[in-house]
Amino acid sequence: MTVGLVHRRPAAVAALVGVLVLVGCAGAPDGGDESRTGDGPSGELTIFAAASLSGAFEELSAQFEAQHPDVDILPISYDGSSVLATQLLEGAAADVFASADERNMTKVADAGLAAGAEAFATNTMQIAVAPDNPEDVDSLASLVDEDLIVVMCAAAVPCGAAAHALLDAAGAEVTAASEEQNVTAVLAKVKSGEADAGLVYRTDIAAAGGAVEAVDIEGADQATNVYPLSALADAANPEAAEAFVDFVLSDEGQSVLSDFGFGAP
Repeated sequence: MTVGLVHRRPAAVAALVGVLVLVGCAGAPDGGDESRTGDGPSGELTIFAAASLSGAFEELSAQFEAQHPDVDILPISYDGSSVLATQLLEGAAADVFASADERNMTKVADAGLAAGAEAFATNTMQIAVAPDNPEDVDSLASLVDEDLIVVMCAAAVPCGAAAHALLDAAGAEVTAASEEQNVTAVLAKVKSGEADAGLVYRTDIAAAGGAVEAVDIEGADQATNVYPLSALADAANPEAAEAFVDFVLSDEGQSVLSDFGFGAP
């Protein structure tokens, strides 16, 4: 079975505006929770998200918590989507899963752990090189040079699958110095000078703040990654999970993702 993804849905929720009900001590019912500020979602929320989403999801989480002060988003677990999917299949507890590809979401859905996954963003690949491009890399064909130290994601990881697809289409046989489990590790090696070039998402280069330079890949849109997310079937906090998914899919959430360089689903 594959995940039936809806590639766009209208904004499902507006910001919840809670009307604070001030209750005097004498009038508060026994056992009443006076720490609550409204009738919206509350409690802790656990999110697993692809490493390439780290900047955007930190901002989305901050805005979501500002709108839902009773929700506490725990530190988000960022890693390669295949790593996160494996953890979920092995019993890791989470409320929301955001994958960088449909394949890993399908694995989770086929296990009965996610239903109704929806596409919320897209991304494409670029070549990351040192500032001013000292090795004069100008295409995937440049990476064939055996004197270059090239790094990319492992094939099981979405960024690796996209990189290998583009290299195959270009007929470029590149031997990577290392294949990493997430795109953050690839970018880190280019930033530190351990690698001359790395195949990463355009959003990662944009977020690097000039620490690396981008080289466009001809035909990069032929290996566009579609990002789905879902509230998980066994979520400990299903109300908050659904509210967060709706927020990411809303116009406000999509605006944040666009600011970080992601394409629309």
